[in-house]
Order: sequence, then C-alpha cells, then structure tokens
Amino acid sequence: CYDPVVIDGHNYLYFFADANDAPFEATGRINGARFDFTGVDVNTAGKNAFDVCFAAFFRNTEEAIAYAESYFASLGWEKETEAPTTEAPAVETTEAPAVDATEAPGLCDTLRKGLAEELEIPVENVLLCATHTHSGPNLMGQYGWGDIDREYCDTVFVPRLKEAVKEAVSSQKPVSMGVGVGESLVGINRRELTRGGIATLGQNPWGAFDPKMTVISFVDENERCVANMIHYGAHCTGAGQNVEITRDWAGVMIDRLDAVSGGVTAFFNGPEGDVGPRLTNGKTVGNLQLALELGEVAAQDAVRIYRSIKEYNSPALALLCADTAVPLAPRIPLEVALAEYEKYKNYSINQLGAQKEHYRTIIESYEKGERDLPFRYFPQTLVRLGEVLFASFPYELFSEIGLRIAKEVKDARVLSLSNANGADGYFITEDQICRGGYEVDMFLSGNCQGYLHSADTCLVGEVLKNIDQLIKERD
Repeated sequence: CYDPVVIDGHNYLYFFADANDAPFEATGRINGARFDFTGVDVNTAGKNAFDVCFAAFFRNTEEAIAYAESYFASLGWEKETEAPTTEAPAVETTEAPAVDATEAPGLCDTLRKGLAEELEIPVENVLLCATHTHSGPNLMGQYGWGDIDREYCDTVFVPRLKEAVKEAVSSQKPVSMGVGVGESLVGINRRELTRGGIATLGQNPWGAFDPKMTVISFVDENERCVANMIHYGAHCTGAGQNVEITRDWAGVMIDRLDAVSGGVTAFFNGPEGDVGPRLTNGKTVGNLQLALELGEVAAQDAVRIYRSIKEYNSPALALLCADTAVPLAPRIPLEVALAEYEKYKNYSINQLGAQKEHYRTIIESYEKGERDLPFRYFPQTLVRLGEVLFASFPYELFSEIGLRIAKEVKDARVLSLSNANGADGYFITEDQICRGGYEVDMFLSGNCQGYLHSADTCLVGEVLKNIDQLIKERD
C-alpha cells in the first residue's frame, strides 16, 4: 500500500508487498485517508517520481510506519511529493550520535587484518571459519562466558594459524575438484518442545534440519588427494560440560577422512544454530564417549560420500565481498531497561549475566544520547568454486535460513557457513519467537538494538541479491 508521511517538513512515500514482491489485492485506510492499491505494480510504480523504501519484511502497517520514519530520518532524504490528504505529525530529529552497531575489533577481525597484511591481499579476501566446538580454549570472549584465553591464543593458536596459512600459500599446486553429496543423520533439530510448547535444548525429530553432508575433494595431476573440505551443519556439543579439550564428534570424522584419502581434511560448519548432535542418550549434550561414538557415524558418512565422487574437473573461481544489511528494531524504552536491569544486576555468568549486560548497554546508550539506527551491516564473503558457492555468516544460522537460500539458487550449490568472519550469536527464524527458548532469548538480547523479528526474511533477500550479483559477474 502507498501512504505519504511527513518527516522534517518533507513528504515521503513507501509501500508494502508480500515476500514475493507481489502487491496485496486490497484497499486500506491509513492515517485517516483511504488509499486504493489494488493491482499496483510494485516493481515500477512510483520509482520515476519518488524515492521508495521496499519493506517486504514488515508484517503490519504500524511496524512499517515506525520503521520507515526512523529510516528516512537517518538518511536525511529530501524528496518531496504533493501534500498528503491527511498530514502525519512531523518526526523530530536530533544530531545525537547513532547507536554504535559494531563493537571494538574482536579477535577474528584482528586475525583477518594481520593475515591480509602478511599475504598482501585485501582483508575482505580472508575467510576465517570456526568449527564451533564447545570443548576448546575460549577464543570468543563474551560477557557471561568468560574472557579469551590469552595464553593459549597468543602462544599456540595465533602462531599455528599463521604457520598453517603460510604453508598453504607456499605449497600451492594445480588441482582438480570433485564434489560428493549425501545424507547424514549426525545432526538433529535441538529445539525440543516441553508439554507447554516452550523450546528447550534436546532433540526435536520434526524440527527443521538439513541432513545434507557435502564433501569436496581436491586431487593433483597424479590423481592423489591433496585436501578435502567437509560441510555439515550441527553443533559440536556432544561432549557436554566436560573438561577435555576436543574437536568433539567432528574430530573423529576429520581424522578418518585424512587417513582414508591421504589428504588433509577441514570441517566447515553450516547452519547449526538450531541443530545439535544426535546422541544415543536422546539429547544433544552428553560426555566425551558419546561424542566419539557419534564421530564414528559421521566418519562413515564422510568416507561414503567421499568415495561416491567419480568426476573431477578444474573449477572456475569467483569472489564477491559485500556489506549486507540486516534491519534493526528500536531500543526498548529507558524505563523498561532500568526495570529489567534490576532483575538481573546480581548475575554475572551465562545467559542471566548476558541479559544484565544487554540492559546495561541500553541504559548506557541513552546516557550517551545515542540514537537508533535502521540497519546493522556485516561483511559477507561469497566464494564460488565451480558448482559450489560458499556464503559466510558471522552468526549461528538456523537451518531453515540455509535451506531457503539454497532453494532459490539454481545455478550453484550454496553452502552457508556459520561463525565465519565473526561470532555475533544466533540468527533465528521469525516463526520460532513464539516458542521462546535459549536461542530466541539470545537473539533478542544479543545487542543494544536487537533485530526485527522478521529479520530472517530480509537476510535471505539480501544474501540472494549478493549471490545473483556474483553469478552475473562471473557469467
């Protein structure tokens, strides 16, 4: 629907469409004036006369009006139209600083910058992915879960990472690539429902889950295996609340394919935000024995899929780096943040500690006079190798998001990477908000400004635009 609003004395036009860019077949009354938008072509109407904000991810008029006003004000648009039938109240703007949507550079950003300088390549071309084991030294650093283990990081991890990168660059050779895809039931949706319909960590056999495991193998001119990549989406939490340092179930899989193929193998975790290991105790956390037991299953699957590869060829390489926008919700009111902080102020660890920090940062942002922003941007790296296209996300994606993206791309096999070039928490789907649970709580309180509830739809659309651009440039 079309409806003009007035901001700073200027008139703006915005519209709504469904997720398929199709107009709603209806009429509506907004701000006291009636507008008929039956059959309007959202792809052409108004673009020659107005600047237009496409808001496919909004679910109702009220949400979109509030968002559009904030968005237009942040842009300082000055396009004018004819005066509306009923003039909406002007929106007051200020020169207050925006809420800082990015924190100080984290370990991942520091590592990428350092590697880029050593290799003399753009930092955007460095793609750093985490396997996301829950049984390793702390390399994330998050309030409530402890600081980065600086001794391990500085004396072991960083030096060894640099060694591995230098070795890879110095030992480059011509290779051919083969791709195998098969089913693996190592993972399972972990948002088990209680009798009251609330999600808790466990096993949910009817929940969203992608069973595809992809093995990419590279062979030299003598058809000897040089390296392998395994892509699969599932948390490495099988060992549970243990004290052992372990790669969890994925470590067994990696070592087995190393031994069978003769090449070095790396694991790349896919959309695993709502997927855990399918342990025989009926849960997604257990002990080291259960993790290694599941690792044997994963190893058999990976070897089976590796052996199914029959064709190898020389793939074309293409790269695209793009700042990708995700819509933000307004901060909660200051008085609400103050009241909520009182509930959590005595907590300092895990989820309750994270909630305290969330409300503290909101209060601090108001004290600094910061204003809300409409978007948060993350740098996405897309790498296409022949038929395979890797898409990086600094989130723990819910599996449905990866499935939706892959479904829409016909010219490549999209493999979404979680915890790649960052660790910004869970990215959920809107339909799961009503179920609540750990991942939902963390998604809603992960930043000073949380994401819109329907941010997943926007994210999918923006990523598909990036993919379309990469495919178009390559072709």
